[in-house]
Amino acid sequence: MADNRVEELVRNAVAQVLERQMASLRESVVQEVLQQIQPALGKGGQPGGSNAALQKAITTIQAGSSQKEILRALLESTILYSGRAAIFVIKNGVASGWQGTGFGNSDVKDFTLGMESKLVAESMQSRAAERGVIADFDPAFVRKFGKPSGDSVVVLPLLLKDKISALIYADQGDGSSLDAAALDVLVRATSSWLEVVSQRKQAHKESAEPHETAHSSPSNDPFAAHAPLHAPGAQGAPAAAAAMSAAAAWGGGAVSAPAGEDDDLHRKAQRFARLLMDEIKLYNQAKVAEGRKNRDLYDRLKEDIEKSRATYQKRYGNTAAASADYFNQELIRSLAEDDVSLMGSNFRR
Repeated sequence: MADNRVEELVRNAVAQVLERQMASLRESVVQEVLQQIQPALGKGGQPGGSNAALQKAITTIQAGSSQKEILRALLESTILYSGRAAIFVIKNGVASGWQGTGFGNSDVKDFTLGMESKLVAESMQSRAAERGVIADFDPAFVRKFGKPSGDSVVVLPLLLKDKISALIYADQGDGSSLDAAALDVLVRATSSWLEVVSQRKQAHKESAEPHETAHSSPSNDPFAAHAPLHAPGAQGAPAAAAAMSAAAAWGGGAVSAPAGEDDDLHRKAQRFARLLMDEIKLYNQAKVAEGRKNRDLYDRLKEDIEKSRATYQKRYGNTAAASADYFNQELIRSLAEDDVSLMGSNFRR
């Protein structure tokens, strides 16, 4: 009994120490990544508000408590700095599509990326972000998903435990700007935070079940559950079943019920609307304050609001999430602080 009591006290102590360290770890990750990337941001001529927007996006990424949530937050944050983006998980030398954003009805899930294309090969070799033109990227990808409005594209490696575990692709989509330096910040922050979360989970596991650690699968690899459908040797029914299980574990729509797909779509749409509102507030702090004071938020921010509305409609206007009208909900909740009268008489839902 005494031994059990001691073991329980140790577990509780470890959990409390880890929780206290999380806040400082978050801030350390933000500052370390921004410090590393600051020269690139300076060369790009980024406005002073850019760092605030990046810190907000990094905070959103750090709010994730699981690898899947963190990676989804990364993907959804890319819309601030690109038109289209996709994550390709690397397993057994194969880059397999995990999720994408900005591709309309097309789905990058399980698309096998050509590793021999110039930008992919350069990023794998340099272990750093590589920017180039669409002609330097996988031609099969371009044929399936179409060319972006501009030629510029960027490929960024996501490193974990000094290993490239995924590649992030981004381009201009239908006309958005492409900020490679800001995307580099997001990817580096995601990599750092995945390491923190992984180590935290490992510490909890070792304190709770030390006798099982030696027999468990590596917990520091957030992509352990993702196996490419077309990996070498992945043939026959067992391989297909394993691939479907991996897709299900990582939120793949192909093996989920329609209701689950809609739920996920609604969550994404709502989060996207919140990101758009956060961006408006970050870059228009004075206007927001004056608009709330004078009850004419819409008149002061009309251009930004309608531009963001168009962006939201382009992505979710023709989906199952359209009926929920998350954009106006977040507009009133976030900008007007749940008081629609602050929007002014010219605002129409």
